Amino acid sequence: MQELNTLIASLEQALLSLDRLKAQEVLQSALTGQVEPLIVATLEKIGEGWETGDVALSQIYMSGRICEDLLNTILEPNNEAIAEQPKMAIAELHDYHLLGKRIVYSIMRASGFDLLDYGQKEVDELVELVQKNEIKILLISTLMLPSALKVKEVRAKLELRGLDVKIVVGGAPFRFDEQLYKDVDADAMGKSASDAIKIVKTMIEEQK
Repeated sequence: MQELNTLIASLEQALLSLDRLKAQEVLQSALTGQVEPLIVATLEKIGEGWETGDVALSQIYMSGRICEDLLNTILEPNNEAIAEQPKMAIAELHDYHLLGKRIVYSIMRASGFDLLDYGQKEVDELVELVQKNEIKILLISTLMLPSALKVKEVRAKLELRGLDVKIVVGGAPFRFDEQLYKDVDADAMGKSASDAIKIVKTMIEEQK
């Protein structure tokens, strides 16, 4: 555990300094099984730094991009594994604060998931995109309670179209009320980006 903590500290320093070469060295020094938890833990730690005012939003964004790019360089592409994944997407519902979605998207991509980023969307346009792209797993991030409650509208309109979509929600309202995801007819709720990875992996296994 101490070795992983040392790697996290080294990767965090490299990413915050936007030192791509150093970040690559750290990831290459990690064992294959350590790469995913290393990236997840480091990006979440950087995200916590933003919440305390110690990290800039630009550093959040670039840290995620660097990790995505390096994973494509370091790891052999597994096209078969990607092909077996159900179609997935992530969106910020109604709110314009996209940081949480950006972190989850970056970590999901860095962990080998192939998903579309819809950005910020209202209910109707989100439902249209889900149907058009034949999405099977939809991740929704919200910041405010009124936006979280709109998830129920998304579910209702998907069902009216006969679409079978798993909905995973996250964001402040769902952390404050851990039963809220059930009230809005979501299938699961994640408190963190690493939670999202575990939930999606379980859903993929259940759909096989």
